[in-house]
Amino acid sequence: MPRTKTVVPGRRRRKKVMAAVKGNFSGRRKLYQTARETLTRSLQFAYEHRRNKKREFRSLWITRINAAARINGLSYSTLISGLKRANIEVNRKLLADLAVRNAAAFAQLAEVAKTAVA
Repeated sequence: MPRTKTVVPGRRRRKKVMAAVKGNFSGRRKLYQTARETLTRSLQFAYEHRRNKKREFRSLWITRINAAARINGLSYSTLISGLKRANIEVNRKLLADLAVRNAAAFAQLAEVAKTAVA
């Protein structure tokens, strides 16, 4: 049986790496070993940042809700507490969107929360 060589699969593997690092600077796109290291690192960052993105957006929503709540004479925690006591289930993403786009609707929710807390 003849000896098989890994020319075709190996070349395919290398081409896949080189195609993925296209757009990088200097040896990071021209040299295979450096390109592979760059790709590994970039994929790891992408994995981490997909998870961090969720945390960062929640933090942003909370900041926006807090700012709008303070305009209406409440703190963030009292607003959330009041909405829970009034059995209003609105997620933070929607609350933040209301705070930015529809201040009147947010003010109504804030009033409901105030009456529920008091």
